[in-house]
Amino acid sequence: MMSDDIGFQLGNVMVSTTQNKGHDPEFWAEQVTNKIVGISANAAPHVRQQAEAFRKTVYEVILHGMKNSIRSDRVTISNRLRDQGHERMANIIKEL
Repeated sequence: MMSDDIGFQLGNVMVSTTQNKGHDPEFWAEQVTNKIVGISANAAPHVRQQAEAFRKTVYEVILHGMKNSIRSDRVTISNRLRDQGHERMANIIKEL
């Protein structure tokens, strides 16, 4: 006998839209930081202050890494396009 109850449950779902572009590195760094660092609403003020400073540092480290990753990927794509004879496209990608 089959049951209609699948037992599937969604956690918190967030929707964020943009127009004619993807999300920028700052958006993604904030999303990742929020998944890594949670601060209790009941935290003592001095603990909250330290946690906020830590969250800011985590955000900056993630953002820096993401921007470096994007630059590195663009260099890779640009070089592959150039190797295939697409010099103009390679330059456009490199300038982004």
